[in-house]
Amino acid sequence: MYQYDELKKLIEAIDRASPKGKRDYAIILIACRLGLRCTDIKRLRMADFHWAEKKLCFVQSKTRQPMELPLVPDVGWAVIDYLKYGRPKVDSDRVFVRHMAPFFPFAEGDHLEQLIRSYMEKAHIPKLKKRRGMHSLRHTMASVLLEKETPLPLISDIIGHLDTNSTAVYLKVDMERLAQCPLNFKEVIQCE
Repeated sequence: MYQYDELKKLIEAIDRASPKGKRDYAIILIACRLGLRCTDIKRLRMADFHWAEKKLCFVQSKTRQPMELPLVPDVGWAVIDYLKYGRPKVDSDRVFVRHMAPFFPFAEGDHLEQLIRSYMEKAHIPKLKKRRGMHSLRHTMASVLLEKETPLPLISDIIGHLDTNSTAVYLKVDMERLAQCPLNFKEVIQCE
């Protein structure tokens, strides 16, 4: 999971003037702000963006369930900037493509870890024992939603989990909130 200041540094490390930077910025914002899985980001198609309704609609790769998310302004503008000024002219309906010839969509096995690692290095974000790649951006978003007191079922819907138990694994225990609800020791013993 990333801390707020680390995310800020990560995003600031992206050269948004370059075509590749425009792509990477849009990808990372989609992961941070919408919580999409890496595979779903790679598979996004032009038709998934419903610009007039400000929605992103697609079928999730993992669950095969339809997903509809609001297209928040910073994400929408980042994608538009990439499509207009960064994306190579290729015959593919996939939004994101590689920026080295041949300009194909990302391969199924490409988890975009190298993309995150390069920006972590530029931003001088330490690599911890735990992996912190694209998937960690989902974890971070879910944790931020929990901190803002978003109900767990809603967080599950937003990140595309069918079961709230799957979402609970993502979320770290909030020790401060846990301390606010101590159990009465006598009550606990009587329950046994």
